[in-house]
Amino acid sequence: MYTVIIADDNLIERDALALHLSRIKTVSVVAECSNGEETAAFLQNQPVDMVFSDIDMPRLTGIDLLRGINKPPVFIFVSSYPEYAAESYNLDAIDYIVKPASAERVKKAVDKAIEYIEIKNNTKLYSEKIVPDIPLVEFGNQISTENFFFIKENNNYNKLNIQDITHIESMGDFSKIHTAGQKKFVVLVSLKNIEKQLSPKIFRRVHRQFIINILQVGVVNSTEVQLLDKTAIPISSSYRQSLIELVIEKKLLKRFGD
Repeated sequence: MYTVIIADDNLIERDALALHLSRIKTVSVVAECSNGEETAAFLQNQPVDMVFSDIDMPRLTGIDLLRGINKPPVFIFVSSYPEYAAESYNLDAIDYIVKPASAERVKKAVDKAIEYIEIKNNTKLYSEKIVPDIPLVEFGNQISTENFFFIKENNNYNKLNIQDITHIESMGDFSKIHTAGQKKFVVLVSLKNIEKQLSPKIFRRVHRQFIINILQVGVVNSTEVQLLDKTAIPISSSYRQSLIELVIEKKLLKRFGD
């Protein structure tokens, strides 16, 4: 059983979140706090596994609460203000829910948090790093590494082919690489650092939490990217504009005059 604390100055929102969490058998709510200071004081005396926190709270915001904890539990922010999402992910919050929080969305955040906690408790079983994309030389000929890269898992180097990767998902200071056939690899590398190591010709950030392989894109609409395997990936407006301008429009069939 994983322990949870709820931090929100709105009693109705607190009660609604507590109700959703009470229906999830893998977690137990051990405290409900009405502000950041109360939450910080509780955490000093009783560590928990997860914190579901509002951001806009009196005396101490949720962002400042997270910043002030040396070794914080897993944070899931629940806020009415989507504009805070970018800053929360920079602080390695595992998820960000825009109010009103539905039962389904809370369950999804809990599942992600539990997966992260279990990975952290078993780090030696998972990938440690991505080998940077550098040219290889074999028999005097240079081989392009844009077709593959390696990840280190235990003492082995596993080769991942670019065409097999569908998307990469942030899990705080970890990342999950999804491949065709639903196989997944967890690496102890943040999404930000992964992005720096992969070719922007093929991999594009479409959300604070997701990088996609453009070779795997099926449909792009106003709110999400649907991959060829029907996986729906959320896309934020700024990343969507960049994707359209730098990738899609260059491959768009156009009508020319006679």
